[in-house]
Amino acid sequence: MSADAIMVCSYGGPNGPDDVLPFLRNATRGRGIPDARLIQVGGHYKLFGGVSPINARNEEIMRALQAELDRRDVKVPLVIGNRNWHPFFTETMAELDAQGRNRVLCLFTSAFASYSGCRQYREDLAAAQAELGTEFQLDKVRPYYTTEGFVAANVDAIVAAMSELEQAHLTLVTHSIPVAMNENSGLPGDPSQPSYLRQHQDLGAEICRRVSAALDRNVEVDLAFCSRSGPPMAKWLEPDINDRLKQLADEGVKNVVVAPIGFITDHMEVVYDLDTEAKQTAAELGLGYRRAATAGTHPAFIAALADVICERLAPEKTEGVDPIGPTWPALAHPESCKPVADYEKLPACLESK
Repeated sequence: MSADAIMVCSYGGPNGPDDVLPFLRNATRGRGIPDARLIQVGGHYKLFGGVSPINARNEEIMRALQAELDRRDVKVPLVIGNRNWHPFFTETMAELDAQGRNRVLCLFTSAFASYSGCRQYREDLAAAQAELGTEFQLDKVRPYYTTEGFVAANVDAIVAAMSELEQAHLTLVTHSIPVAMNENSGLPGDPSQPSYLRQHQDLGAEICRRVSAALDRNVEVDLAFCSRSGPPMAKWLEPDINDRLKQLADEGVKNVVVAPIGFITDHMEVVYDLDTEAKQTAAELGLGYRRAATAGTHPAFIAALADVICERLAPEKTEGVDPIGPTWPALAHPESCKPVADYEKLPACLESK
């Protein structure tokens, strides 16, 4: 395709205490959750002055990505739009329209495919276009958890963290989603578009293979989850990272490294769920604890983001390969990541993967 803008599409987050409640209302709109519950759920933002880290981390990635695109002579402006806080999709798209830029390639800040991490963004973009009443040509890059850069960045971070603790156990962590959402993620029945859980298992296998080689010992895939929300009776992917830490302590493990492979940067789920809650759980259990860095602005990861952009805009400038295959198709199948009633009624996750 040709494009006259690249829009980083993210979840958004509050920039101060007064933003928290309005932000949570946006994140859970249409689901009838009372303010009293939202205030309770959003209490962890107080630990960070009411500021979500997602906005600053997105700015860092965009600066690094713009520099990489400039190096490749891809002269398309990079902008950001959010689902739940300023700048909203409607605000960014209105500015682009005023500039005459209506062919937009979208880069979601989730590396994986699921309803909340992919299709819901597409739905919200379509809704924004309908609200503006302007015709945009919207396209997106493919899921990029399979890319060499994403794998390499996570491996480097894990090896560095594990080198700080003696014989550390590795637990990979991602955002939990409802079981029903997982079963509908990807394209059921198509091995080239596996479920959300399988995506992480495939990525985990490649990461652990490389970590094992780097440390010269066997490191097996151990996947746990964080950020579960919704009523207790609803089935979500398990085990929760705090429960997994308790299991490891019971098994005699002394040191643990948790690696947030489900997140591309230090979102609230990382700095609160892992750096605060899980760290406290580990301390109470007497476990040595390290949290590996997210991919963030690691040069290999930034190069991978540039690659999936170039695949759509300038294929001859794509430099990387995918060690995890088969490669996902660039265009989403109409039946992929479909919503189902079991989770449409649940409270929204508080930040993006």
